[in-house]
Amino acid sequence: MSILVVGSIALDTVETPFGQVEEALGGAAVYFSYAASFFNRVRMVGVIGEDFPEEHIRLLEGRDIDLSGLERGNGSTFRWAGRYDYDLNEAHTLDTQLNVFERFAPEIPEEFRDSDLVFLANIQPDLQLKVAEQVGSPRVIACDTMNFWIEGAYDALRETLKKVDILVVNDAETRELAREPSLVRAARKILGWGPETLVVKRGEYGVLMFNRHSVFSAPAYPLEDVFDPTGAGDSFAGGFMGFLSTQEEINESAIRQAIVFGSTLASFNVEDFSLNRMKNLSMDEILERYAEFKQLSHFEEIET
Repeated sequence: MSILVVGSIALDTVETPFGQVEEALGGAAVYFSYAASFFNRVRMVGVIGEDFPEEHIRLLEGRDIDLSGLERGNGSTFRWAGRYDYDLNEAHTLDTQLNVFERFAPEIPEEFRDSDLVFLANIQPDLQLKVAEQVGSPRVIACDTMNFWIEGAYDALRETLKKVDILVVNDAETRELAREPSLVRAARKILGWGPETLVVKRGEYGVLMFNRHSVFSAPAYPLEDVFDPTGAGDSFAGGFMGFLSTQEEINESAIRQAIVFGSTLASFNVEDFSLNRMKNLSMDEILERYAEFKQLSHFEEIET
């Protein structure tokens, strides 16, 4: 099945206690597409500036990512600079330059409108809704959001959620969106607004999945080396949607497997800056870590 992603493409400057990079390839659509491309061809829609390096274009095309929907605007590429301290769950934004991304109004190419799976990365809810209205009848529409939109575009986000099958957000965003301190009550409320599945990212504590009749919990992979958490959530979404695109039937069993594949891709992504780890990643490594994930939470029945 075909995959469409709409989101940001950026040049990131990142500093952690373990090193730093300047003007590295980043952005939600990039991390998503690279992770998903291990499973299937990805259609990317986004905007870059006149200064976007051609080497990055070649890298993405080399991963079988279709850039027909890539717009090159007049001006500079979106830039983000951030710092992480030893608490790698929290990013401290040092600088944001939206540049051409500020005027981004995604137009989905005609040849992309029959996509089977659509991921609305973290952009303005009004734009997410316009994308959802441009595609035909996808089997799944999933989306991400953030506290900025929850606080500043709440009504628009609620409207967008009516079109969404799967919402992928972190635990703080879940509570803030539902305005509930309890994650369970928050999930129940959000599921009443449109999404059939809520996937809650909890960083080093793993992932929770809620639907209308069950809850699923997946652990985080215990890593020796974590260098840069930038893009972990988008890599998760890419692995998640990428695996779903390989399944004939998208049911709860497939979604549970997809969550573990998403967690697997995210665990590799944080082992180095930008896409450096995923550039050297093989499918055999992904499958091996997926199997290790299964063992992390396996336990035997009690004999009675």
